[in-house]
This record gives sequence, C-alpha cells and structure tokens, in this order.
Amino acid sequence: MERKTGFWWSPDSKHLAFTEVDSTEIPLYRIMHQGKSYVGPDAQEDHAYPFAGAANVKVRLGVVPSNGGEVTWMDLLCGHPHGSHSDEEYLARVNWMHNNAVAVQVLNRSHTKLKLLKFDITTGKREVLLEEQHDTWVTLHDCFTPLDKGVNSKHPGGFIWASEKTGFRHLYVHDKNGVCLGPLTQGEWMVEQIAAVNESNGLIYFCGTLDGPLETNLYQTNLFPDWNLPLQPPKRLTHGTGRHSVILDHQLLRFIDVYDSIKSPPVILLCSLLDGSVIMPLFEQPSTVPSLKKFQQLSPEIVEITAKDGTTLYGTLYLPDERKYGPPPYKTLVSVYGGPGVQLVSDTWMSTVDMRAQYLRSKGILVWKMDNRGSARRGLHFEGQLKYNIGRVDAEDQLEGAEWLIMKGLAKPGHIGIYGWSYGGFLSAMCLARFPDTFCCAVSGAPVTAWDGYDTFYTEKFMGLPSEHPDAYEYGSIMHHTKNLKGKLLLVHGMIDENVHFRHTARLINSLMAERKPYEILLFPDERHMPRRLGDRIYMEERIWDFVERSL
Repeated sequence: MERKTGFWWSPDSKHLAFTEVDSTEIPLYRIMHQGKSYVGPDAQEDHAYPFAGAANVKVRLGVVPSNGGEVTWMDLLCGHPHGSHSDEEYLARVNWMHNNAVAVQVLNRSHTKLKLLKFDITTGKREVLLEEQHDTWVTLHDCFTPLDKGVNSKHPGGFIWASEKTGFRHLYVHDKNGVCLGPLTQGEWMVEQIAAVNESNGLIYFCGTLDGPLETNLYQTNLFPDWNLPLQPPKRLTHGTGRHSVILDHQLLRFIDVYDSIKSPPVILLCSLLDGSVIMPLFEQPSTVPSLKKFQQLSPEIVEITAKDGTTLYGTLYLPDERKYGPPPYKTLVSVYGGPGVQLVSDTWMSTVDMRAQYLRSKGILVWKMDNRGSARRGLHFEGQLKYNIGRVDAEDQLEGAEWLIMKGLAKPGHIGIYGWSYGGFLSAMCLARFPDTFCCAVSGAPVTAWDGYDTFYTEKFMGLPSEHPDAYEYGSIMHHTKNLKGKLLLVHGMIDENVHFRHTARLINSLMAERKPYEILLFPDERHMPRRLGDRIYMEERIWDFVERSL
C-alpha cells in the first residue's frame, strides 16, 4: 500500500490524525531462528500476517487536539466485512485539507473501487468527494493536492487529483465538491508525481514519461487551462535522455536535477525553473572513472521486440566481448523480475552498473533483461494483463524474448538459463517448468511458489480471492507445473524471510520430491528476504556462478 505512516499533523500543528489498528483476528505466523545456538523467545518471532483470502486488520481514524483532549472518531471503519461500508477495506491515504478538514482515500478489497472522503474533524461526519472504479484495478498514488487559494472565484477550495480512467495516469482539477473541472495532462503516457504547485502563477510541475517509458523528465503545464480549448502540451524542463530526479526550491525559482542515463553516471545540476537551463553543476563524475576500467562496465544495449499481440516490449542486452569470446550465439542468462510495479529496462546508469550482469558478461555469458506485460510505467492496459494471469502472460513474454534471441542468432539454443528474486524467483522457476525445451536451468531466489501463501493486499489485487478464482491460484502455483520440469534448478532462500516465508520454498521442495525432480538448494539461516551481510552476499554470488557454470 506504500503508506509509510499512521499519523498526520494538521498544517497548523493544532491537531493530529491517527489510525487505530486492530489485528486481533490475524493469526500469528511464527518464524524460528534455526541458525541460533540457543532456543526460546529470542530465537523466534511472531508476525501478524494476513494470508490471501483471510481476514485483514480493522482500522479506524481519529483526530485529537495536539494539546490534549477527547478523540473525535471519523465515521470510518476499514476492514469490517459486515459494516455499513463493507466496501471500505483499506485506509490507503490521509491528507489534511484547508480549514482543518481531512481527506481520506479508502479502497475496497478487490482494488476495483476507491473513494475519496472528506471528514469534518469536529463531528467525524463524512462526505464523498469522488469515486474511482475500474474492472482491472485502481492504482494508489500520492498526487492528491489541495489548492490553497481556490480553483477560481467560482470554485474555491478545490484540489488536484490523478486518475487512470483513460488508461494512463493523468492530472485533473476538481472543485471543493469533488466535481471534475477538466484535465491538466493527457495522452498515452503517465504522470508519476507532482513536484510542486504554483497557484499564484497558475503553474504545476510534475515528473512523467511523456518522452518515453524508459525516461523520467520534469515538466511544467498550466494549472488553470481554458477547457473549452484544446489542452496545450506540457513544457519539458529537464535536458538529456535518461532519468531525472528533481527537487524544487521553496521559492519555485530553481531545482536540483540528479540526472543519469545508460551512458552517463549521475550528475547533479542546479537549474532554472524558468526554462531548465543549467545555473551551475554541483557534482559530476570524472570522465575517466577507474572502477569502470577495472570492472569493464560497458553500457548495455536497449532493444525493442514485438509480443504476439503486437505489444512493444523493451529489452536490455549485455553482450560478451566478441574479441575474447568470438561471435554469437552465446550461452545466455535471462535476468527477470516481471512483476507489477517494477521496471528493469530503463535508460539509467543502474542498468550499466548491474554488477552481476557485468560479471556474467565478462565470463562470456550473454545477459538479457526484458519487461514483460504486467511491468510498470506502461499504462493500465499493459500492466493489467496480469489480472488473473500471473504465471501466464508474464512467463509467455519471457519465452518470446528468449525465442527472439535465438531467432537473431544471439542466444545458443539449449543453453538459455533464467534467474530472478522474489517475483523474479517465482517467474524464473515458472519459466523453467512451463518451457523445459527452451530454458535449461534457473536460479530461483525467495520465490512465491503459491499465491495463497502471500499477503492479502498484494495478491488479491492481481488474483482476487482464492475462493472466487481457484483456477488462477492453481495455475499460478509453481507446484502445478513441477511435473514438466526437466532443467536444473537452484533454490535460494533466507530462512527468516518475513516477506516471502521460507515455507514457499519448502512447499515447492515437497512437490519436487513427489515428482522425483532433482534440485539444488542454498539456504541462509540468518537472512531475511535478501541476504544483506557482505560475507553472505559474496558466498551467494560464488554459489550462483558455480551453478551457472555447471548448468548452462
């Protein structure tokens, strides 16, 4: 849900809104620290973990004066399936509006309906400002912005809202009653965040993907356009391809631009908010970076391929040095995540300094990354392909990518492996099991092997309830496909992983044993969802390379 706090100060600091969370109906999931030399309470931990299909916590919202006094409870109880507002499952966002009103976003359990509610903090009474509904899902955002001085003389006290009702997230102005006055942005691209609002000058600044889904740029547009006329395109303020992360000053005269691309390490610039011109550089990498020479980190190549349904998919190629390893085809490893909310392929320096990919490339392995349908930053239709289809379209697109590499003469047939972590661990094992004639080996790190063993909020957004969509859960389980597995499989997991429990790997092992399928396993008794200790990370990379070298 990405709500990182449970309390919110009012702008004048005279009130505090807060949540009260009741988790008594959530069974505790115990994790034993099997690597400890002792037993007892210090060698175990209990987590209130709501598994898919089970009960959620109950949450209510209160407001209390900062100098003490009685709590006023808002007319809201989330997570109560039999209450008067049973479609209000998640308290997703809380924002203070002007005149000490509280705006609250609540989401239903299936993620298909969102309400924006406005509360009177003196009485707790509610008013519905707007509702968003979509058959796929409604994506939460942090773009709600109250307008200080009113939309205009006829509509004081409005706010800015973001919606994916066109299939792409765009900004809209609403009046104080929630009525939409019109859009601020439009097109087949998406707004990612609002950087600042200048009501006095009638301007809004935001970051988005207008110039392509592999980039992020800062734009400026009119806050109060004439909606009787065609909407004018935004003005781009950042320069150069790649990703720009910006911070605007309080006077809205200048901004800091942290910029990098696949060809350029990060630079930090002080720029004018008037036209984006550079006032002065604040930090720039030397043109010759010793570490780049030492590790031979050559920039990868970004390519486009076409899926079977005509969708453009983006991939990244890390090609071995032809002077050392000869011309292609090469043994190939696919680096995968593939899940919603994440983009692997982008015009960023992080793509170049992917140390594992660069190390494998230096060993003569072609490394390939591709964002399948369901990945982030391509709009609701692209990401929504995963609805009830986890383990289907994501895996099929990864197969499409591998076949494209073979068709182009880059990958050696019969020598294509795949590795990933978390959702990527799930997808790597799924590809190995579903497409045994294409993928010969897989490294599956902390995989979700059965979605009934993951949490309510994430899982049900994409899969629905297990009781209502049993076929989707069955097909999306790796255990459903283990009978088809032919290649070599390395499972990696931290045994005190509180996110994707080790139980997932244990369930898969039971299925592999039942089908008499061989596997290898690498366990970290004192690590969680990803090994963090330096020694453990080094050991893991050594073991992964040992497996790849033997299996590919």
